Parts: sequence; structure tokens; C-alpha cells
Amino acid sequence: METNDANPALLLDNQLCFALHSASLAMTKVYKPHLDKLGVTYPQYLVLLVLWERDGLSVSEIGERLYLDSGTLTPLLKRLEAQGLVDRSRDPQDERRVVIRLTGQGRALKEQAAAIPACILGATGCDVRELVRLVGEIKSLRDRLAGTL
Repeated sequence: METNDANPALLLDNQLCFALHSASLAMTKVYKPHLDKLGVTYPQYLVLLVLWERDGLSVSEIGERLYLDSGTLTPLLKRLEAQGLVDRSRDPQDERRVVIRLTGQGRALKEQAAAIPACILGATGCDVRELVRLVGEIKSLRDRLAGTL
């Protein structure tokens, strides 16, 4: 195998993008057993979190919150509807707008999910203050990167 005397700036382990990507993959793996108990995937869980905060949002409003386009979001929402967790309906004031509302089953899932954040906190090995700081730094980075687009 050939060794690489490449520029350190081009080494995989020196890439911010790879650190974020691999951390995201690890985080998703930590969530998986908890979400399996709820019968939802990680992206579906994110949609439910948005709706538990504010029910009755349009597809585009959910997409804005999750940084997802409607092409990605629509199949995900259809699967949540098939599971009986949400209802999708056209807005009577604007037929182009599809509104997503939690069903009783979708609202009830919130209680089952209530313990997940504490489990994830424990898995990180961080204390609450450290985690709040880290989340703030990542959001700030995200916002700066989004501002360059």
C-alpha cells in the first residue's frame, strides 16, 4: 500500500465535514434502538419533534425547520400517514398548501419519546452545560455556512 505525503489540509481526519458527518452517523446509531421502540426512523422522529412543538404546519414549513426539500419530505410524510401518526390535508384557503397534523396516535407517541433526550445525553458523556454549549456552536456554524449559500 502506498503512503501519502499529502498536504495535511487534505487528510480525511483533518476535515471538518468528515468530523460532522461521522459524528452524525454515530448519533443516528445511538438513536436507533430508542426509535425502533417507537416504530419510527430518525428522519420521521425529526418531523414528529417539529409537530410536537407546533402542530398543523405546512409541508414547506416543516421543510424549512428541518432543512429538507419537499421531494425528500413528502415520501417521509406519506409513510408517517400510513403508520397513522399524521394526517395530510389540503388547506381550504389555499389548495396548493398541504397541512400536516398529528393524529391521536402521533400525539401519544410524544409521551413514549420523552425519555429519549436523557438517554442521548447519557450516551454523549457530556453534562447539560457542555451539551448546550456544543449545540450552540454547531448551530452557529450551520447558520454561518447557510449564509454563504
